[in-house]
Amino acid sequence: MNGARRPGDQLVSPADLDTDPPHTKPVTVAIVSWNTRSLLADSLESLHEDFSDGLADVWVLDNASADGSPELVRDRFGWAKLIASKQNLGFGAAVNAVAARTSSEWLVPANADVRVERGTLRKLVIEGERHPGAAVLAPRLILRDGRTQHSVYPFPTIPFTLAYASGAVASSRRLARHWCIDRGFDPDREREVGWAVGAFLLVRRSAWDEVGGFDRAQWMYAEDLDLGWRLHRAGWTARYVPEARAHHAESAATTQAWGDDRYRRWHASTYAWMARRRGIAIARIVAAINVLGFLARAGLSRRGRSDALGAARAHAIGLRPRATLERVR
Repeated sequence: MNGARRPGDQLVSPADLDTDPPHTKPVTVAIVSWNTRSLLADSLESLHEDFSDGLADVWVLDNASADGSPELVRDRFGWAKLIASKQNLGFGAAVNAVAARTSSEWLVPANADVRVERGTLRKLVIEGERHPGAAVLAPRLILRDGRTQHSVYPFPTIPFTLAYASGAVASSRRLARHWCIDRGFDPDREREVGWAVGAFLLVRRSAWDEVGGFDRAQWMYAEDLDLGWRLHRAGWTARYVPEARAHHAESAATTQAWGDDRYRRWHASTYAWMARRRGIAIARIVAAINVLGFLARAGLSRRGRSDALGAARAHAIGLRPRATLERVR
């Protein structure tokens, strides 16, 4: 997500930002940027046709970038609405700020490192109209090397974690397909999924409003998981739409901010979310199952031993006190 925090940053409420009145096009795209100027330019260029055709209003909330991103939007993309925040709001709060100023039928939380192919946004809207119970429509995300990103996942429940850690998912194509994990993820198959990576999502406004948008407590990482979880509990579904294609320069902002430490922060944020939403006991049970499962894999296979031990160490963070998880985030 493009909202990496810098020392001294503070959160502000949407009311503290002065912008123009809301627009009424069918879709509002909320791009959140932080020091990814060239990628932001590519993202905006890819969305210009949707703006010109009357499908979408495009907003950029810049999280106090120091690379000239706000000036880029003002100078080259005057058709896009700009909120140049003096403070870093994080990703979820930045999207919430745009949502609070608009009233479109659809809302797109978007990273600045995503460039959509022609017709992607319209394809997502069409699928949303075909599936009125779907709150989230997720495109195929294409990585820099041309591979399709595995961007849709099951929720990290105890049954799924037990099946995955025990190797049951690896040995059963049926289970892998059911949970859309590992070899069960077919990048060419449209289907209902648990939740989707929030690099670029089309979200139904009525569903967004029903659950209250992104949770500000989820400052960085797992905000997409949290939104998907709350929508699911409210009776909504999410769909993966592979015919809608978007190119994703994954982790462009977070790599600048944290380097390889972003993986530890992602795990900490996920377990902090689990502790807050489902209780610290559930979080620790899931973490313990994962740790034991990966340790068992390390003992059984020399080939993947290093990776398995690394995964066990990563999941061990979920065994720490909740306060520690919150500090790592």
